[in-house]
Amino acid sequence: MDATINLIIFYALAVVVLSMSVLAVTTKKILRAATYLLFVLIGTAGFYLMLNYHFLAAVQITVYAGGVVVLFIFAIFLVSSKGEVIEPHAKRKVVLGLLASVAGAAVVFFALFKHQFVIDSANTTMIGDQEMNMKVIGQALIGTGKYQYLLPFEILSVLLLACIIGGILIARKR
Repeated sequence: MDATINLIIFYALAVVVLSMSVLAVTTKKILRAATYLLFVLIGTAGFYLMLNYHFLAAVQITVYAGGVVVLFIFAIFLVSSKGEVIEPHAKRKVVLGLLASVAGAAVVFFALFKHQFVIDSANTTMIGDQEMNMKVIGQALIGTGKYQYLLPFEILSVLLLACIIGGILIARKR
């Protein structure tokens, strides 16, 4: 694939992911937020495909876009009622949320401007010449060395377990 086409696809995916992310957190209807989240996860799978992580793209679509979003929708239907009115947040919470958003954006922009992004023709994952080896992906995900992700992987599993337990507790109250 040509580098220009890669860049166009990247920017298109970035626009979709960013706009759907903003819509997911700003919409007042929770079912629409789950739908926007679905599009964000599909766009993320597109980024994985651009990097030739076909396995991770398939996992992203099946596990996250398929399983987790369906779980969210079931939870929404389980805990929401028709006549439920959502009260607006207190001004203190809105101000703290805005401050946290500005701080997060500052960290992201600092990282973007601090790092030099170089597109190298020798980097085959950007050009799309070959697929990443599954052994390399597995060692990166489950390894304990530098640039390996065992700790975030385990923290994510604990987070998902907490979500499941929270869903069970919410469902038991009814």
